[in-house]
Amino acid sequence: MENESSSSELPSISPPAPERTLPQHSFYSVEYPGYVEPASVPTAINTLGGQSSVDRAFRRTGVKSDALLELSLRPGNPFSHPIPGDVVGANNLLLKVVKRKRKRGEGSSSTSSSGDGAVGEYTAEVVGIMAKTARFRSMADFQYFPDMNDPVAKLRMAMNKMDVEALCSYSMAHGPPADSTPIIPEPDSNLDPQLLGMSQPVAPLPPKGLRLFPPPLFSRQTIPQGYNFKANTASMISTTVDEETGEERKRLINRMRWKGYGPASIMFSDTHVPDKPPQAVEGGRNQINEAILAKLEALFKERPIWTRMSLFNQFSAAEARDILNSKLLLPLCCYVFQDGPWRDTLVRFSYDPRKDPSSRFYQRLYFRNANHPISRPSVTARRHDRPSTSESLRTQEKDTERRNSHIFDGQTLTKETAAFQLCDIVDPMLKEMIEDPGGLRETCNERDGWYTTHTFEQIKAVLRHKFFSLLEGHPATDEDCRALLLAGEGSIKAAIANRSSKLRAGKHNMAKGALRPEDAAAMRLRATLDRNVKSFQSPR
Repeated sequence: MENESSSSELPSISPPAPERTLPQHSFYSVEYPGYVEPASVPTAINTLGGQSSVDRAFRRTGVKSDALLELSLRPGNPFSHPIPGDVVGANNLLLKVVKRKRKRGEGSSSTSSSGDGAVGEYTAEVVGIMAKTARFRSMADFQYFPDMNDPVAKLRMAMNKMDVEALCSYSMAHGPPADSTPIIPEPDSNLDPQLLGMSQPVAPLPPKGLRLFPPPLFSRQTIPQGYNFKANTASMISTTVDEETGEERKRLINRMRWKGYGPASIMFSDTHVPDKPPQAVEGGRNQINEAILAKLEALFKERPIWTRMSLFNQFSAAEARDILNSKLLLPLCCYVFQDGPWRDTLVRFSYDPRKDPSSRFYQRLYFRNANHPISRPSVTARRHDRPSTSESLRTQEKDTERRNSHIFDGQTLTKETAAFQLCDIVDPMLKEMIEDPGGLRETCNERDGWYTTHTFEQIKAVLRHKFFSLLEGHPATDEDCRALLLAGEGSIKAAIANRSSKLRAGKHNMAKGALRPEDAAAMRLRATLDRNVKSFQSPR
């Protein structure tokens, strides 16, 4: 019975809300980042550029660049950087809310009554639709205000107002304004005033304002970011006391300071070569991979001088990466030359190539490829290039190509930069020129090593021509190279004459001794023209 009585009591159903048609009036809104009262509305519109700027931003048929508002907190100052605002679409309704007050009757206990005994009544009415709104979500840029009495500032104000008379009267002055006080240089406090021609010290003038004018933009950061500054946990406060004055000075010192483990390096003019690694490197010997170190030492016994590329090509990609990241493996095995014909090569300890004529085969040739962009692939690109199971064969081919990238055979292009050791050049014509004993010196030269200047220039000219011919897509023949040597004999002699002066230490570059780019281009152009002339003459 109780269930039947409870089920008979039905809940009360509220009447449906009345339907009302939306007004067809359209409104636009501006989310102004500030306090706006009815009396300050004209001021707010003035900071937005005036009513014309607001109308242009909300125009339906306007271009996209016009749908921007700039809020200038100082409208009269052209040096004030405005805050950009965007006009975006919206689906908002504009409500008109009216509050009426009436006297509270006796015995009434309404919660909406105010302290003056009045009762509030609110009525809301939809006035229109707001299809667009202007929002200012960007941070204000840094502000800098120059001296407005400066002639340049006055010129800018005249340009802003289109004052023709002020623009015509402006002149490019080469000194301070006429009404400014002449600046007397402040004397050094450590100098005697009599040495400066003054009877007594001159009091320093107050600092003058710098004639700096703000750029169009100071910062490109428009969205606030959390900096989350944290002090370095490895830093400590060090206190030192001056023995003479007893003054204490405190400064922060990083306890985990980076230690450099670079290899020992010498100049070509140095007499002795290193026979052991630096002391700092010896102290980190217990941090290395002994297996890789043993392999490195074996390679340096087999060949005393390597380039980094040729040495890394003797290892797998993972081992080469370990050598590069270790910072200790290479300094434990070799030293480097900072200049000379073996510049940037890795040389075995105690081996001096300047005293061994057979070290000429380890000399390094490098010339610049201006068309090669030096860029590193991004992390995303490297992730996409990771080989899958189906690409194992392609990965093996790439590894084989990498291992041969330091060898030049005149027919295969393995890289887009030219840096080879003479022993790694297996092209028959170049190999014959390199092994020819007729073009050698009795003593080692700082620029050309054990070769005569003429022989070394010829080797470089042929290597350069064959390398760039491969870059252009067609291998150069030996006949073309011989014609190039005959045609460029004058250029080679001019290059030798220009190189007669000794270079200063530390001023060498990786392309040291190479022909200038315009000379090399002229030589290649001459060879191409000679080939074309021969091709035209052959049909006759």
